[in-house]
Amino acid sequence: MSKGPGLFTDIGKKAKDLLIKDYLSDHKFSVSTYSESGVALTTSTVKKGGYSSGDVAAQYTYKNTSADVKVDTESNISATLAFADIVPSSKTIATLKFPNYESGKLEFQYFHPHASLTAAVGLNQAPPVDFSVTLGTPTFALGAEAGYETTSGKLTKYTAGITVTKPDSCASIILGDKGDTIKASYIHYADQLKKSAAVGEITRKFSTNENTFTVGGSYAIDSLTLVKVKLNNHGTLGAVLQHEVIRKSLVTISSEFDTKALDKTPRFGVSLALKP
Repeated sequence: MSKGPGLFTDIGKKAKDLLIKDYLSDHKFSVSTYSESGVALTTSTVKKGGYSSGDVAAQYTYKNTSADVKVDTESNISATLAFADIVPSSKTIATLKFPNYESGKLEFQYFHPHASLTAAVGLNQAPPVDFSVTLGTPTFALGAEAGYETTSGKLTKYTAGITVTKPDSCASIILGDKGDTIKASYIHYADQLKKSAAVGEITRKFSTNENTFTVGGSYAIDSLTLVKVKLNNHGTLGAVLQHEVIRKSLVTISSEFDTKALDKTPRFGVSLALKP
């Protein structure tokens, strides 16, 4: 396990990724190449329904600095610049977008063996401000985050969370949506590579008295093939089959359907990611 408690966004992330990541509803194809100078170039196309889009992304890393630039078929340009250790044990990230330049932001992250801090400010005339703090160790951490709108002088969000992490498991509780939602999750790994795992998550929304309980898991059939499945109390069943066709190149097939309405057309997604 890494040193320090990690960022606030890491609380509950392991369970969330197992229940969300790779469950696709579109068709995606991407190809990555790497130049001798260290530039990584990725071309992607996505088809969702009758709509198709694409983008080209370039990534370059030099010592403690990295740059990411992406251009899509709708002429949107986004760039991310990250600088490590401008201040010791810190990371500074600048995000710029065009033509929606007002959505850019500047973020500062600071890491300590027993704490982490983040602060982000929007790059516009009335910038929103987000900040978070996490205290603890790699095995136990608690934290909070908040968002502040400078134009109205009001808090736009506030969230608190706690997590306990062991080598083979992780449990988290998050109170979010300004105290209206509480979410508890637990994930347990069955192997040292953490490919086979079981996860459970329960969410309660107090304003509507609605509960959502989701169970899921992943199982490594072999070193190249992974199967994932999830089911919630509303009857939504999802499944993923992922296979490494060649080294670092993955084909992912997913499906999701409502077990309480079998007459509805299931959703299917396919992704093919080719890397050298």
